[in-house]
Amino acid sequence: MEQKGLLLISGGVDSPVAGKILIDQGIKLTAVHFDLQPYTDDAPAKKCVQLARQLGINHLTIVPMGPAFAAASHVEHRLYFVLTKRMMIKAASDLAKKEGIPFLVTGENLGQVSSQTLTNLSVIDAASPIPVIRPLLAYDKEEIIDLSRKLGLFEVSSGPEVCDVLGPTHPKTRAKIRDVLREEETIMPQKHIDEALSKAVVHDF
Repeated sequence: MEQKGLLLISGGVDSPVAGKILIDQGIKLTAVHFDLQPYTDDAPAKKCVQLARQLGINHLTIVPMGPAFAAASHVEHRLYFVLTKRMMIKAASDLAKKEGIPFLVTGENLGQVSSQTLTNLSVIDAASPIPVIRPLLAYDKEEIIDLSRKLGLFEVSSGPEVCDVLGPTHPKTRAKIRDVLREEETIMPQKHIDEALSKAVVHDF
């Protein structure tokens, strides 16, 4: 039976490499990109379309999450990245359930950014009813860049990075689930997720 996963693709270097590793193992992937317009431009979405084609992924969903991320910026700001990643994981899980896909795939890895710690990743994973696979978890940045070059992905992935301008300068590195759940009561993430998914654009190649 063919295995299927849903790749959360950002347009950066990491997630396409994570996807390619699994594709080369015979796993079929579809992809989802969370678009942060109007707080960023449309460059990441355009890169994701190009990368999906290059990876042989024939189904890409682009979800407008800008308003949802803005809501997360108005509560405990140091928890912003954990809150927004939980929203992406929740939204991706909803898509995966709809498409009959049993697991998610991300390009996250330890230590590259201060918010990507084991503690935070465990809090993020708690938002998903299905497993989250991270093929690059123990890779460092140079290893991932080298892989990206070897796989022919780097030219597209290495384009200008669009920073999340809503994020904090000093994010929380050891978020506590009780604090995150408290802030989510204010944000009501599922409401934002449902609205964003209702406006999603699907690309079939």
